[in-house]
Amino acid sequence: MAQHAERTHHLTFNTDGQPHPLENTLVAVTLVLGGIAVVSSAFNSLHLLSSWTGLAGILTGGYGQFISATTAERFALVIGLGMAALGFYIGVAHGGLFGGLW
Repeated sequence: MAQHAERTHHLTFNTDGQPHPLENTLVAVTLVLGGIAVVSSAFNSLHLLSSWTGLAGILTGGYGQFISATTAERFALVIGLGMAALGFYIGVAHGGLFGGLW
């Protein structure tokens, strides 16, 4: 009788078997900031929120790409960076980072 090898798929960014707490934190922060930036960019009055969270997401995602250790981390960071950049650009188009304070 053939042996059945069980494969378990876990949602993890540590595909190399090593823990990467800083990298995983940067992935999570980038995804959250990107999500906030994209959602808030749909509203003209929230351009300050979308601009600043988008900029913060771009910076955290860029640093995360610089120090990432696995392909799974890089994949998620690119998704978060794309969302953050989209939210940032739409927020800037709606009024910018300072929103008429000048």
